[in-house]
Amino acid sequence: MQLRKVTAASAAVLALALTATACGSGDKDDSAGGGKKITIGIKIDQPGLGLKTPDGKFAGFDVDVATYVAKELGYDAKNIEFVETKSADRETAIERGDVKFIAATYSINDERLQKVDFAGPYLLAHQDVLVRADEKGINSPEDLNNKKLCSVTGSTSAKNVKEKLAPKAQLQNYGGYSECLTGLENEAVDALTTDDSILAGYAAQDAHKGKFKLAGFKMTNENYGIGLKKGDADLKKKIDAALTKMVSDGSWDKAVEANFGPANYKNEPAPKIGNIVK
Repeated sequence: MQLRKVTAASAAVLALALTATACGSGDKDDSAGGGKKITIGIKIDQPGLGLKTPDGKFAGFDVDVATYVAKELGYDAKNIEFVETKSADRETAIERGDVKFIAATYSINDERLQKVDFAGPYLLAHQDVLVRADEKGINSPEDLNNKKLCSVTGSTSAKNVKEKLAPKAQLQNYGGYSECLTGLENEAVDALTTDDSILAGYAAQDAHKGKFKLAGFKMTNENYGIGLKKGDADLKKKIDAALTKMVSDGSWDKAVEANFGPANYKNEPAPKIGNIVK
C-alpha cells in the first residue's frame, strides 16, 4: 500500500511538471476548444508590421509571417494567441517561456544571439528617413545637417545619424512615431528616422497616404528574424522550413504588397533563409 501511495504521488508531480512545461513553452493544451494553442510575441503599435486594430484583431507583415509559420507548425489561425512584446522585453519573454516565438521587427545581432536563437531572416530592412512628399532639399544623409530630425525616445536611429552621417542634425525626441509624423506634417520637424519597413507602414496608413515619402538612404542593414529559445534547434529548423516555403509559394510577396504597397516601399527581395547580410 505504501508503495502505491508513493507511486501515485510521483505520478501527480510528474503530471503537474509536464503541464507546466507545456504552458511555459508558449504552447497551451486546449483539446476541448478544438486544438492546441500557441502564443506568439508581436508588436501591436506598428502599422504595416504588427498592429492591434480597434476591433481587437491583429494585422501587419509580421503578423502574416507569424500566422503562416504557425500554420506550418500545425496550429490553426483561431488557436494563435498574439501578445505584445516590447523591444526591451523580447529576450526575457523567450527565456521565460511566455511565448513560443517572436516576430516583432526583431533585428538579428550578436548581442541578442548570446541570449536567444533566430530563424530567418525573413526581411532585410534598412535605416532610412521619412520626409514630406514635397521635400526637395534632403537628398542624402548629409543634407540632414541643420535639419530637425525626429525619432522616438530611447531609439538609437537618430543618434546613429548624428554620430556618423550628419553631426549638425538637430535631434528631436518624441514619445512615439505618431507624434513624429504629426510634427513632420506640421513642419515642426524636417525628417523622421527609423527602419524603412516601419516608416513605410506608417506612411501607408489611410490618414497619411500621399503626404510622405521614403528617402531611400539605406543607412544600415536590419535583418528581421524570428526569435526563439536558445538551443531549440528543432524549432529553428521547422521555422526556417516554413519561411522558405512562404517565399517559394508566393505568400511572402503577397504579404509585402498587402502591407507596404500603398507607401511605394521598395523592399529588398526575400532574403535567403540563414544568410545574414551585415
